[in-house]
Amino acid sequence: MTLLLSRRQALAGSLLALPLLSGRSATAQTARPSLRQAVDAAIVPLMQAHDVPGMAVAVTIGGKRSFFNYGVASRESGQKVGEDTLFELGSLSKTFTAILGGWAQARGALAFGDKASHHWPALAGSSFDEISLIDLGTYTAGGLPLQFPAGVKDEASMLGYFRSWRPAFAPGTRRLYSNPSIGLFGYLAARSLGQPFDALMQGTIFPGLGLKRAFITVRATEMESYAWGYAKANKPIRVGPGALDSEAYGVKISAAEMARYLEAVIDGAGLDDNFRRAIAVTQSGYDRIGGMVQGLGWEMYDDPVGLDRLLAGNSAEMARNANTVAPLDPPLPARRPLLANKTGSTNGFGAYAAFVPSKALGVAMLANRSYPNEARVTAAYGILSALEKWAG
Repeated sequence: MTLLLSRRQALAGSLLALPLLSGRSATAQTARPSLRQAVDAAIVPLMQAHDVPGMAVAVTIGGKRSFFNYGVASRESGQKVGEDTLFELGSLSKTFTAILGGWAQARGALAFGDKASHHWPALAGSSFDEISLIDLGTYTAGGLPLQFPAGVKDEASMLGYFRSWRPAFAPGTRRLYSNPSIGLFGYLAARSLGQPFDALMQGTIFPGLGLKRAFITVRATEMESYAWGYAKANKPIRVGPGALDSEAYGVKISAAEMARYLEAVIDGAGLDDNFRRAIAVTQSGYDRIGGMVQGLGWEMYDDPVGLDRLLAGNSAEMARNANTVAPLDPPLPARRPLLANKTGSTNGFGAYAAFVPSKALGVAMLANRSYPNEARVTAAYGILSALEKWAG
């Protein structure tokens, strides 16, 4: 069965001041000294330069996992980071939201071409009569902002905001990275399935991906494993509630589980057909913006990709400005030579993941401080380059 015939058809049918000697450990089923040296070379100076208290790094090579743990999950208690330490993913959570949307489409609950108001009748008569789900999922709804205004705190105020919002651009023509945009995509996907978003993620999406310790709300029995984040004041902090927070930046997860997640999106073996189809649509290419191709959740590059192009795609200019898109019709297929990546931050945490499906390589870096994307991308690029040589 062809998952994506054309965009229109698919829419209609569907290497830091950290006492590293006391804080670092590495556990690796398959790690060789050269691989460990490569990860240390990328991570140790990064942590020193940005005063990162702790990091957990997971790598997967052909389905074999290695873990490298550095520093502390809490400066106050001195608890060390391990591969089971829970970190906030920030916007890397969007890739899970994307899978929910793809899963809903695979089950026939929605089609990406549906207009947003079709799945929330309270939006009827608003601009969302002309904005599709895929516009929301790819940040091309017409200029929804990075964050909601301060007064939007609950469903009622969110609805009022969306009803009064007017696009600055025609839908599908410009990309402006936006939490409200993909957040609404996830919210509507959950509505189409008749269940709350959090319940679907915790009860269906995480288990369906083989994840047992991924959370929207961390269980009381897991709180000792939940790292504390650190911002400029260096006081312990965790993410607080906000409108569409679960959908846009709500996942808490360990490096061990991130390795499993990367393997699922790289291969999908052992998953049921609806999950494989959902993963495929997240890695399909809907729009080209410079050297980057926008997937659903994931941001992608033709492989091989140079560091300069990867940095450009993760730059502040790309995140903050409305960039003209070149729609891809038909969408680029998922099974092509690509590198997919996504950053994520909350006030106290910084995450990054990247993978190359055709080479079965992936890396995830979880930190309890937010630090510049340039440092994340450069470190991960060095690790992936080492993985490719190590695998060969």
